[in-house]
Amino acid sequence: MSSLESIIYKIKNRLKIAPDIYFKIASYVKDVLGLDTAGHGWLHIERVSRLAVKIALDEGGDLDILLLAALLHDIAILREIYEGVDHAEEGAKISRSILKDLGIPDDMIEKVIYAIKVHRFGANITPHTIEARILQDADRLDALGAVGVARAFSYGGFRKLPMYLPGEKPDVYDPFKLKSTLTHFYEKLLKLKDYMNTETARKIAEDRHRFIRIFLDRFLNEIEGTF
Repeated sequence: MSSLESIIYKIKNRLKIAPDIYFKIASYVKDVLGLDTAGHGWLHIERVSRLAVKIALDEGGDLDILLLAALLHDIAILREIYEGVDHAEEGAKISRSILKDLGIPDDMIEKVIYAIKVHRFGANITPHTIEARILQDADRLDALGAVGVARAFSYGGFRKLPMYLPGEKPDVYDPFKLKSTLTHFYEKLLKLKDYMNTETARKIAEDRHRFIRIFLDRFLNEIEGTF
């Protein structure tokens, strides 16, 4: 049983949409993103979906809206990487077409689209729906902890960025301005725990944030030759 199948099996009695719809969307997303492209592939989508459901079971929210948004939230990430478009805005447009073709009700589509539009950290938006707040939390949690460290260097390698640059200073985070992977930790990842929307996510974030701090202390000691 795949991770997505296990998620759907766990909550199937609370879903209004047939499982086959989710599996069709998943198949499409896998084809578009690949397994683990730059830390934003299908494996990221599965982890975010699992985290989103975990948070929602504690915090509430419509599980259909949340799961649809989690599956589709990064559908345009490769267009951002290669073409410079905003993947949240473009992903919302692509997702609307997909969901309409699948016969998803219009009112549900609008809530899914909203969650996708506002999910990215760089937009600095506090959502007004619980589903969008949870999607933000789940996506941000996947950028923390051991997985977050691995994803940061995976993305850096994919974009041919240096691990670190002596003398480079952190600035205001800009997703379209590429810097070394180490600077990315200070501009974004170390800030994420303070931008969680739900209590459930805040608890998870504290532990994952501690791991990143431990990693950075060791990393800096090693590159400075003091460890």
